[in-house]
Amino acid sequence: MKNKPFKTFFFFLFAIPAIAQHQTAAPGYDYKFPRDHFSHPGYQTEWWYYTGNVKAADGHRFGFELTFFRQGVDRGGEKQNTWDVQDVYLAHLALSDLDGAQFYNAERTNRAGPGLAGVDEKLQRTWNGNWQAEWKGKEQELRAVDDRFSFQFSLFPAKPPVIHGENGISQKAAGPGHASHYISFTRLITSGIIQLSGKTYSVAGTSWMDHEFFTQQLAQDQAGWDWLSLQLNDNTELMLYRMRKKDGSTDSFSSGTYIDSQGRSFHLRGSDFSLQPTPEIWKSRATSAAYPVHWRVDLPNRKLQLDVTTLLRSQELSARSALLPAYWEGAISVSGTRDGAAISGVGYLEMTGYAEAVKFGL
Repeated sequence: MKNKPFKTFFFFLFAIPAIAQHQTAAPGYDYKFPRDHFSHPGYQTEWWYYTGNVKAADGHRFGFELTFFRQGVDRGGEKQNTWDVQDVYLAHLALSDLDGAQFYNAERTNRAGPGLAGVDEKLQRTWNGNWQAEWKGKEQELRAVDDRFSFQFSLFPAKPPVIHGENGISQKAAGPGHASHYISFTRLITSGIIQLSGKTYSVAGTSWMDHEFFTQQLAQDQAGWDWLSLQLNDNTELMLYRMRKKDGSTDSFSSGTYIDSQGRSFHLRGSDFSLQPTPEIWKSRATSAAYPVHWRVDLPNRKLQLDVTTLLRSQELSARSALLPAYWEGAISVSGTRDGAAISGVGYLEMTGYAEAVKFGL
């Protein structure tokens, strides 16, 4: 994507508003697997997010992210040739060397073309170039290669998939359509290798996988969101998101999900929890965005109080093109108490809309 006119062409396609040819996320959706692990071209936007925390035998800690995006462009007719664009495929790759205090990230954009990128249920694969996620039975395999690093992981689900929200949708704002269909694997047992700076690390840990599909889920008065996934050492998990309005207030449609040790999920309304930043800020030199990198979480009904911090403050994915907004997403560590007893864990934190308001639902 070094050719500027080509880049501008893709930005034009990506920036077009949702139109009638795309459907919106509506209540009552009938989830079926494995079908719903793959593409939903009737919806304009779709993503598959893999994040995780792994550790080498010598204790060296890493975080990773591999994200695939599909953005619908034109569903008005059949493709006439291989290079016709119905969907744009974007991807983000990141490695957080937590003990080495280094953050590496890359992005890429492709049309499907002759197999350059895509999502294929028959092949059981989602890919963008040589970055891919492939299903092998219940297990998933991730592979990604960059000039500076590479990794290959096997991910096995310790719990069944979770469907977030109520009545099949995760509502993000008032009104029909401001929602997504949202599925997660909240505890994926992870093992594999990382190659970095001429060294190979055999690693193990846990990962989290999010899959959402929707059409224009945000409202005009929303600037972005703060989202976190937590994997606690008592075999429970927690997903929370705080929708932020452009005036700085928190939207009442903020919500989350608590997953107990048996894999049962419980929807959380905004009134069921508190997700609050502390004054601790990291400011990006690339975008001048100021990100709160220390958070406090309180779930009174679960007698759960948590402190969320990061070993590496600089984990911003500052876009190298105008195709995707800059956002902070990185590995976090968790400490706190449940009913007075000490608890700890790991997870990932995502903060969007700090460099500029999020557009087009992404």
